Amino acid sequence: MSGYGRVFNHAVAHGFLLASALMASAVAAEAGMSDIKRLDSAYSFAETVQRLRGKLEEHGFTIFATIDQREAARSVGLDMPPTTLLVYGNPRGGTPLMLAAPDVALELPLKILVRQEAGGQVLIVYTPAAALEGRYGLPAGMAGKLAGAETLLAAAVQR
Repeated sequence: MSGYGRVFNHAVAHGFLLASALMASAVAAEAGMSDIKRLDSAYSFAETVQRLRGKLEEHGFTIFATIDQREAARSVGLDMPPTTLLVYGNPRGGTPLMLAAPDVALELPLKILVRQEAGGQVLIVYTPAAALEGRYGLPAGMAGKLAGAETLLAAAVQR
C-alpha cells in the first residue's frame, strides 16, 4: 500500500473512532436525561415556588435552603430567567439511606429546580427516587422510600 493509502486508512480509522466516541457520549448523555423528571406548572413562577414550599412543609419536610439563582447571577452583572433551587428533606427518611450507603449523601437532601422558560412556561425539575436505585451502593428497594415527595410535587403544580 502506498503512503497515501496508509494515511487515508489511518484518517478514516481515526474518524470512525471519533464518531463512535461522540455517539456513545450522546447516548450516555441521553440516558442520563432519563434520570430527570420535568413537570409543567399551572401557576406563575412565584406561586409555584410558594406552593411547593407549602406542600412540602405541610407534609413534614424541612426546606433547608432556597437558592435564587437569578439573583445570584444578577449579583455579578449577569441575567437569567427566574430560577430557584429548593433543597428539602426529612432526616427521618434520609438518614437510614445514608447509614446504609454513606455516599448517597451526595444526593441528599433532595432538590427541586423551579425555572421559567423564555415563553413564560414554568417547570419543576427533579431527580426521581427511582433514579437512585442501586446507585452509591444503596440496597435494593431503599430509594423508593424517597418517592413519596414526588406525589406532593406533582400535586403542588397542578390545578
